[in-house]
Amino acid sequence: MGAFKPLLPFGNKTVIECCIDYLREGGVAEIVVIVGHRGGEIREKVSGVTFAVNPDPDSAMGASIAVGVSALPETALATLIALVDHPAVPPAIVSTLLDSWESGARVVIPTWNGRGGHPVLVDLSLRSELTNLSQSGGLMALFEAHASEVKRVPVDSPFVARDMDTWDDYSSLHLEVTGRPAPDAPPA
Repeated sequence: MGAFKPLLPFGNKTVIECCIDYLREGGVAEIVVIVGHRGGEIREKVSGVTFAVNPDPDSAMGASIAVGVSALPETALATLIALVDHPAVPPAIVSTLLDSWESGARVVIPTWNGRGGHPVLVDLSLRSELTNLSQSGGLMALFEAHASEVKRVPVDSPFVARDMDTWDDYSSLHLEVTGRPAPDAPPA
């Protein structure tokens, strides 16, 4: 993308602040933010969360998931895996995922028009599998191994399936959600 996604402006906040807000408003009690590259800047911007460090920020996402799950209290019963490039998820979706889990689902994936999205919820009875995700298969391998336990929940927001992999993705999402154009070019 050419920019540091977590600290990009998104409305009156940064992308990471929007993510933390929707998780909190949706009912998440403990938030663990995985940092690596430029982690100090993120620590300066957000508070009220636990930070965990991925020493290899170029590693596969499974490594960050393992670091985050390891930082959760032993008493935690489930985890939501939320990506920083999904800042527009409505808090009601988080509540819906939590409700599905409380009704007995072990893995809950929000879907928009049949396409899976984020955040995903995983029961921590699968903690050891989350801390040992394969580098090649990642979460998809976990979902396949527990296919009979995966609940796909249709939601009324396309933002579960919209990420920001390019500057155009970010600009489009920013305009759609905030009604204002994004900055013209990636910050240096």
